Amino acid sequence: MELVFSVSNWVVVLFWFLGSVVVLRWLLKNVNWWLYETKLGEKQFFLPPGDLGWPFLGNMWSFLRAFKSSDPDSFISSFVSRFGRTGIYKAFMFGNPSVIVTTPETCKRVLTDDDAFKPGWPRSTVELIGKKSFIGISFEEHKRLRRLTAAPVNGHEALSLYIPYIEENVVASLEKWSNMGQIEFLTELRKLTFRIIMYIFLSSESEPVMEALEREYTVLNYGVRAMAINIPGFAYHKALKARRKLVAVFQSIVEERRFQRKDNLVPTKKKDMMDALLDVEDESGRKLTDEEIIDVLLMYLNAGHESSGHTMMWTTIFLEQRPDILQKAKEEQEGIVKKRPPTQKGLTLKEIREMKYLSDVIDETLRVITFSLTVFREARRDVNISGYTIPKGWKVLVWFRSVHLDPEIYPNPSEFNPSRWNGYTPKAGSFLPFGAGSRLCPGNDLAKLEISIFLHYFLLNYRVKQANPGSQVMYLPHCRPKDNCLAKIEKSASSYI
Repeated sequence: MELVFSVSNWVVVLFWFLGSVVVLRWLLKNVNWWLYETKLGEKQFFLPPGDLGWPFLGNMWSFLRAFKSSDPDSFISSFVSRFGRTGIYKAFMFGNPSVIVTTPETCKRVLTDDDAFKPGWPRSTVELIGKKSFIGISFEEHKRLRRLTAAPVNGHEALSLYIPYIEENVVASLEKWSNMGQIEFLTELRKLTFRIIMYIFLSSESEPVMEALEREYTVLNYGVRAMAINIPGFAYHKALKARRKLVAVFQSIVEERRFQRKDNLVPTKKKDMMDALLDVEDESGRKLTDEEIIDVLLMYLNAGHESSGHTMMWTTIFLEQRPDILQKAKEEQEGIVKKRPPTQKGLTLKEIREMKYLSDVIDETLRVITFSLTVFREARRDVNISGYTIPKGWKVLVWFRSVHLDPEIYPNPSEFNPSRWNGYTPKAGSFLPFGAGSRLCPGNDLAKLEISIFLHYFLLNYRVKQANPGSQVMYLPHCRPKDNCLAKIEKSASSYI
């Protein structure tokens, strides 16, 4: 009798425990619903499908798990499999109730409708990149600063001015790397692109300063896509420390330039971005503060070297994997050199604009790797998209990866196939490597120029031989081989140097 009683008690306890677990799980899964959806009243019934995940963490655990695996797109796939191909989903991302948009139509709307959407970067990202940078300032201030800062990196005259400097550094770097044996190709490319952007923006060619800054930028970028945990040992904490170091260096550079200008000690040279930022003033005659100048520089120098370096690396990897494409791209570059008059030394902007196939190769690389997986906006008011309501104040994540890798837009999307661009003009919102709308990346022309010049000389004279062709690919903070493309740079049999 006692045995029966004891067993029945254990059954009751077990059922009670399992029931408690189910109830607790239900409560936890609905905390964010209660905090953020119920207060919307009737509007909650018009939200996009999706879920807000666990309390405080939201969907970040699923996001990080997917992007630290070999299948980053499983994150969005899970929404599609559970809620259908609606192209718009509610979630809780980076500490905020959010809506993820994944189709060309929804992406275009969010990126181009400035009346309905404003920048909505997470507070943690703004802390790292800067409250006075483009991602943290008002729409009007952004327009003014963009107009000012875009001039030195766009337009025929500006781009032509930089070609000789970029060429000189590309040729010297490739020659140097070919004599170094095994190198981290990505690391060296990032140093190259950082040197170029430092020269354009600050007229600086100090190797020690550049290397120190570039190392801190590496740490900073790991924190941008991390959870905002400001505890020693976590990526975000390390990124905040890196930002402080970067700000200190830029502060000394700003102070030195102000001192030189005050005492007319600035050597005769081109006017760089620093000069432009020191000179600009608004309608009331107010000039930019040091904080404003530093945040704009910090943002530009980061964006101006990371994407270019990664794109150069991936293009050479993809070409090495496809000898037929490599040969076609190389023949185009050889044709450009052969048509050149004997008195001409180096590339011209006209020649670069004639590199039609190489431009397709670069666009295909930008599509496949999708350097920036998403950008953030915030609804200024309640907005209706595709029959769903995005509540005022909610964040909107424009998910570039889903667009660029959509098989309905790009058949066999994971295949590197530059020929898909032959005669093809993507419809609005379906190709977004530099964003779109008023906040389109202002340095996109400079980036493509830089990449084109590098690939011109690389294709004519070099090959990359990876040490680990099957190296695991990392997707955070940006898509790259885990070994940073450990490789040898070898000279081709036929050289055009």
